[in-house]
Order: sequence, then C-alpha cells, then structure tokens
Amino acid sequence: MKKTVTVLVILLFAIFSGAIIKDQIIKSVITVVATQVTGAPVHIDGFSLGVFNQSVRISGFKMYNPKGFSRAVLVDLPKINVRYDLGALLKRKLHLVSAEIELKEIGLEKNKEGKLNVDELKVAGPGENQGNKPSGQMPMQLDTLTLGIGRIVLKDYSFGEEPGVKVYDINMRKSYENITSLRQLAALILAEPMKAAGIQGAAIYGVAMLTGVAVLPVAVAVTFMGKDSVQQDFYSTFDKAYEESLEVLSRKGKLTGEDKLRGIINATINSAQVTVKIERKPDNKTQIVISARKYLFPKPEIAGGVLYEISEKLK
Repeated sequence: MKKTVTVLVILLFAIFSGAIIKDQIIKSVITVVATQVTGAPVHIDGFSLGVFNQSVRISGFKMYNPKGFSRAVLVDLPKINVRYDLGALLKRKLHLVSAEIELKEIGLEKNKEGKLNVDELKVAGPGENQGNKPSGQMPMQLDTLTLGIGRIVLKDYSFGEEPGVKVYDINMRKSYENITSLRQLAALILAEPMKAAGIQGAAIYGVAMLTGVAVLPVAVAVTFMGKDSVQQDFYSTFDKAYEESLEVLSRKGKLTGEDKLRGIINATINSAQVTVKIERKPDNKTQIVISARKYLFPKPEIAGGVLYEISEKLK
C-alpha cells in the first residue's frame, strides 16, 4: 500500500513538474516570437496552457521601447485569455476561436528627432502582404477579438529635455473579427487606441489598413468631448500634494495664480488654462482635481498629463 502511495505521489509530482516545464518552454517561445515580430523587447510574467479546456492565459505581458527611445514600457497588457482549436493546431494551423486582451496602457514616446516609438517597430515597417506569408510560417486565424483599452500616455521629447506629457483616458471595449496574422493583430492593438484618442500622423495607421484593419484617426476623440477635468485621490498630506503640484505646474508652464488656503493653483501650459484644486479627504487622503481648457475647448489630455506627472512625484 505504501509503495502504491509513493508511486502515485511521484507520478503526480512528475505530471505537475512536466506542466510547469511545458509552460515555461512555451512562454519562452512566445517571448522570442513576439520580440521578433515587433522588433522590441518583450517580457511575460505568467503563462498557462490548458490542453483539455483548450485555453491559454498570459499575465503581465509588457513590450518595451525599441532602440532610439527610453527603456520605458510601450505596451502593458496585464491579462490575455485565449481559446484555441487543438485539432487545428495538430494540423499545424493556429486557429484561435476567441481572444480577450486587456490593454492597460500604451506609452507613446516621440524622441528628439520627432519619431514616434510605435513607428519604429518592425510591424510598422515594410512587411509581407496578406496572402504572401513567408514559407514555414504557421497560418493563423483569430475569429473574434475583444480588446479592452485603458489609456495612452504620450511623452514628447522633440521640443527639449523636459518632455511634454499628455494622457488620453480611453476606457472602452471593442470587438473585432477575422484577424489573419500576428502583424495585423499587433498593428490593431497599437493603432486602435491612437485612433480613439485622435492622435494624428502615425505611420502605424497605414500598416493597419494594409493588413486589413481599417483605422483612420478622427479629428476630435469622441471619448473626451465635453470633459475637461481629471481627478485622483492620494495617500499624501495636503502640504506635500500642494507643493508637488506647484512644482510640476511651474516646470511645465507659467503660473498665473495660487491660493494655498483654498488649495487652488492656476497656470498656462501649452496655451491651455490649467486649474489644480487640492482638497483634504478622510483617511489621510488628498484629492487632486485638474481641469484644462484651450480657447474654451476642453483639453482633458493636458489635464491628464499634469495629473500623471504629479502622481509620479506622489508615489
């Protein structure tokens, strides 16, 4: 009886260890392939492959900037869930029935030469046309993609050492069908949030259209219409929040007025009138509300950029 129990324990341990090793190997392969497809470093925190339920779970997928930019994260995908067709895979066909991808943040960056980081990726350069895939590449078919889009943080270094920062809170979910290549998938994930934010002039749009994804930037992002303020609560004293806010506004623009008793600071940044309101809250919290308007039009991306920089100092 003891021998039987021992054998079962060893067998279970072997199965468990084999599953871990299998997942680690596939995780490494996906990391290498993603790096080759995009031309930028990729890191994955966790990977799990289910054979019986034909599912894949990936956590903590991060793609970093290509050469010529900072070492910051370009794409942050905290959760990817995929259902695949095992029968098709055994026939060397990558058929993904569905995929759910949560896009937390895209870190757009424009360097001193005015180049966007997304336009320097391999997927944004000359590539194969649909139907002319390189020999040996496994055919791919993704039936349905659900993409949850968080926000875009745009840092512009083209005007000096101190970058201009804008934040676009997209906060939307969209579904897509019939995606037939990894390049098409990557272009869609990059281009669709930029389209929603109304960001102009990116070469990635043309690549997305060539690969079958119709993305054209809109003049004004509908998501932000009528909204000119952003807010966030911090575990910080009022004095610290006020001083850090004052420092950011002084560095990014020109102060036009301040009233510490009321917790209000006014400034002009990128020709927009910016107002920061700081208020004490219960539980040792401080709330910061920032609004921005330019020629009476709301500029939430400027307000979001100021809040982003303040939050970095209050971490």
